[in-house]
Amino acid sequence: MHKPRILIVEDEAHIRRFVKIALEKGGMTINEADSVEAALIDSACRDPELVIVDLGLPDGDGKNLIRELRSWSEVPIVVLSAREHEREKVEALDAGADDYLTKPFGVPELLARVRAQLRRIARINPAGSASPRLRFGDVRIDMATCEVSKGDALVHLTRTEFRLLAALAKGEGKVLTHRQLLEDVWGTGCADRLHYLRIYMANLRQKLEDDPARPKHFITELQVGYRLMGLED
Repeated sequence: MHKPRILIVEDEAHIRRFVKIALEKGGMTINEADSVEAALIDSACRDPELVIVDLGLPDGDGKNLIRELRSWSEVPIVVLSAREHEREKVEALDAGADDYLTKPFGVPELLARVRAQLRRIARINPAGSASPRLRFGDVRIDMATCEVSKGDALVHLTRTEFRLLAALAKGEGKVLTHRQLLEDVWGTGCADRLHYLRIYMANLRQKLEDDPARPKHFITELQVGYRLMGLED
């Protein structure tokens, strides 16, 4: 039986645990994040089927997380927040949230809201979505576990390096502009920081290309962006 993959983004551990237990009893598989950064990485790596977001996070407002997710994903987003003013609800929904539940809340209502969103996305995409394993050359990428190997050896990538690799992989060989990659990996406020891309592309080439000085997979399109060549399922 398929267990929907749910990501809980909540910095208060006791609330996160409460929601996790409730959803696990409801037959769902749970991953957890306690910050905007961790949530973006988990979303890129594990491809959740629904995300539950608290608006008060330690490294940014949950509404900004929602906007960033919406820039590249249609995953259903349910907000759980103690902010009960109408303005906050409207801003979260305008940012791209699909539903809003105010703390404190009851488990039956939470499960009903989550099931409703999962039914909605199932109607749009009946086949569901898998967590792919990809490869190029002798490099293997497991998007579910965020593991990367080259030949027989695991390769350690930082969180940002993996996010950049995942963004390139989702492009499926197409040219991705500097702006697209910067916004996907670092957020909308970093769209002009080309030096970030240069540094991290150099890191990926150093770790994953046979000859970093003559890359065969991480290709530069001059004055436009980058593409990942040779990608296979």
